[in-house]
Amino acid sequence: MTEIDTSVPHSARIWNYWLGGKDNYPVDEAAGDAYTAVFPGIVTIARSSRAFLGRSIRYLVEEAGVRQFLDVGTGLPTVDNTHEVAQRFAPESKIVYVDNDPLVLAHARALLTSTPEGETAYEDLTLYEPEKILEAASRTLDLTRPTALILSGILGHVTDYDLARDLVRRLVAGLPSGSHLCVNDGSRGTDPDYEQAQDAYNETGAVPYLLRPIDKIEAFFEGLELVDPGVVSVPLWRPDGDSAPAPIGQHGGVGRKA
Repeated sequence: MTEIDTSVPHSARIWNYWLGGKDNYPVDEAAGDAYTAVFPGIVTIARSSRAFLGRSIRYLVEEAGVRQFLDVGTGLPTVDNTHEVAQRFAPESKIVYVDNDPLVLAHARALLTSTPEGETAYEDLTLYEPEKILEAASRTLDLTRPTALILSGILGHVTDYDLARDLVRRLVAGLPSGSHLCVNDGSRGTDPDYEQAQDAYNETGAVPYLLRPIDKIEAFFEGLELVDPGVVSVPLWRPDGDSAPAPIGQHGGVGRKA
């Protein structure tokens, strides 16, 4: 089993810290605090991304009728994980989580809870193995039936944009008509302070996470029918209540495969 290196900050554990989770180490808290000292808004971005995920899954279950979810790059369990949201509204939902982080693997049991009617599984694979992901997912999911592919905050880690597009295409190609793609990622063009903080973080030698222009995030949905309101700053995607949330440097959307 891969050793968990607790001497170097790790992006999934830092994100977990910003979300209020407990699965992190002092080195991650220090890195997270250093980032928030430069850009306090990162906590809002992390939590807004999580809230978008919850709203989009609820849409997929209640309005699109999806009962199968493939969540690639799931990260560490916190609150309102994909299976918790989906099974809250449709207990029979089936979810496959994919990640290759040893700490996530160590916490897989927390992810593997499920309603009696549904099913939850975990596969130890990377985004760079789309065909293996689909093969592994088919052990739990019926990939002849509509499935939602969740890519939340992961595509920015693929520094080669053409490769990122190709990986999305290959995963979507393995899903049938009526399936959906849900993406949200850090974006450029909305918050210069966020861009400056993230660019500085990437220069520290940590695993980089690239913010992309909105049109490049939209292009991940090429060939799919975008669900209204399209690719927007995540607080603006079907917000709850009557509030008018402010846009942030995180964009996302949901698209349907015809």
